[in-house]
Amino acid sequence: MDVNRRAQLKEAYREMTTWYGVVKLTNTVTDKVFIASYPNLKNKELVLRAQLDDGRHPNAALQADWRTFGSNSFAYEVLEQKDAAKVEDARFAAKQLEKHYLQTLEPYGDHGYNKPPK
Repeated sequence: MDVNRRAQLKEAYREMTTWYGVVKLTNTVTDKVFIASYPNLKNKELVLRAQLDDGRHPNAALQADWRTFGSNSFAYEVLEQKDAAKVEDARFAAKQLEKHYLQTLEPYGDHGYNKPPK
């Protein structure tokens, strides 16, 4: 790869927008949902599905239903995304968004996979 092309690619990478936000994974069989926030949403659906396919997701109930119903029984949705360059701490900002969706959707018990607040 020539030097000019390499410089162009580096510049294009620097200019890419990074999004933070909240996602919802819905079990279409049971209607249970999983809400999570991430400081970088890039490829998050692929990473999340790979974790579940490999049996490595930390949420045991979600992992069990993934095994039972299969990956085709889950729908991925970005609930909200924002430009990470516009905040000082994208992880903190993402957690604040997540709190809002947890309060609104209440994905606990029979309705979801998240643990209820203490």
